[in-house]
Amino acid sequence: MAVSSLSELWREVTAAQPTTPRWLVLTAATVALATVAYRPAWRVARNAVTIAHEGGHALAALLTGRRLSGIRLHADTSGVTVSYGKPYGFGMVLTALAGYVAPSLFGLAGAALLGRGHVTALLWVCVGLLALMLLMLRNFYGLLAVLATGALAFVVSWFADAKVQAAFAYLAVWFLLLGGVRPVFELQWQRRGGRAPNSDADQLGKLTRLPAGLWVFVFVIVALGSMLLGGHWLVPSAFHGTTVAH
Repeated sequence: MAVSSLSELWREVTAAQPTTPRWLVLTAATVALATVAYRPAWRVARNAVTIAHEGGHALAALLTGRRLSGIRLHADTSGVTVSYGKPYGFGMVLTALAGYVAPSLFGLAGAALLGRGHVTALLWVCVGLLALMLLMLRNFYGLLAVLATGALAFVVSWFADAKVQAAFAYLAVWFLLLGGVRPVFELQWQRRGGRAPNSDADQLGKLTRLPAGLWVFVFVIVALGSMLLGGHWLVPSAFHGTTVAH
């Protein structure tokens, strides 16, 4: 991306890109699905879902007036976000709720942008959010993971051509939409085995006096709903503007 002024940069970022070929959209979906389904690949790629998960906790905490203390990301793809405020009430409930739904909702927002052709804007939003997240990280692995992810998004947005940018953006969004589903089912599997007694769902159960299983069901509905709606926005975008010769 070659720009000579801030106004030109703004136009480059906010402009809609040409229609993405159908084969590229579907290929990105296939690669994302394979990454989520294949366990060795998932173990590595799940770091991106954890970043979105903890980012969701942090964003909800800030929006509800809680004081964000810090975020830690670990090599086993777990993470923790610490915030201070009342240990009950709407703010705490929303903060606990936001983690498992965040990857899917971020993916849905990305699908909305891509459905309107805003590939570059999506990449720059990702870079901006990751840069803000860097300020709240409190361990080296988390700093390294977010810095590497943000650097990759920046390099693609700044140096790559339009087709590579589109491939990267669609792959990232498909991965969030599909990857947002698997952790919810993993959570329930862990809960059945008694290995997640302090999970977000269990914390929500204590905060609301509703069954933790009900909150897992809410996570499932949001994840599957976002995947279906986001997929609906992404796939038709590949057909938009297609003409048929007679």
